[in-house]
Amino acid sequence: MMDTINREAYGAAADKLAEFSASADVQRIAKVADEILAVADLLRREPRLRRALADPAGPAEERAGLISSILSGKVSADTVELLAALVSGRWSGPGALLDGAERLGVDALLAAAERGGELADVEDELFRFSQIVAGDGRLAGALSDSTAPMASRNELVRDLLKGKAKPATVSLAQLAIAGFGGRGFDSSMSRLVELAAAKRDRSVAYVTTAVALTDAEEQRLADRLAALYGRDVSLKVDVDPRIIGGVRVKVGSDLYDGTVARRLTEAKTALAK
Repeated sequence: MMDTINREAYGAAADKLAEFSASADVQRIAKVADEILAVADLLRREPRLRRALADPAGPAEERAGLISSILSGKVSADTVELLAALVSGRWSGPGALLDGAERLGVDALLAAAERGGELADVEDELFRFSQIVAGDGRLAGALSDSTAPMASRNELVRDLLKGKAKPATVSLAQLAIAGFGGRGFDSSMSRLVELAAAKRDRSVAYVTTAVALTDAEEQRLADRLAALYGRDVSLKVDVDPRIIGGVRVKVGSDLYDGTVARRLTEAKTALAK
């Protein structure tokens, strides 16, 4: 979550991105997204540049001029304009600016997916991939191995998702490996799923059941949660026989645990007293 200062700093760039995305085609938006994420990667590797671009002592015009001079001729004019707006903001520190650059790239990717009618697919693909990784210890270890070159981990993601996911999903999964917003892989993927859902004006409900829900059961649960939270809800269902029965639902910080496993644990605890 961004604090008040950084939300304000991000606001001008976010507004420019919304204006740009409203008129540009899918390919143009996707190109800008890739370029912004490439610049974010540069900022991650160049702490001196991060500090210079986030220095509140320097006038906003100078910071914008610095990023423009570095990027002009290397990326599109659209990307330069968006990043100039980003660095012109008053950031709380170099790390916050990096988070803002990554977020701008993510928002651009999601805007491209929305324009192409693929946003719901990207959201679901991100969730499914996170579940696959969580269920495979060796794969999770390989993707989170900080001693392995980032290029090799990115290639692994491309190989795993080749022909199975949208390009935006691949790019976002690679960002999660790098640690989106300073998070670990699991937290990064969850945050990206939530941002994709928010782009569709939905909350995310993580649902755990012992057996797969029918379509009718999923719809009834989605309707109940939508009534409770006052907005549409995107269900992300995980089948886990270990809960024995019942349903566990997590929406944001809210947890509703009606599983048999929880009741058995509570009964065991009560008997032990």
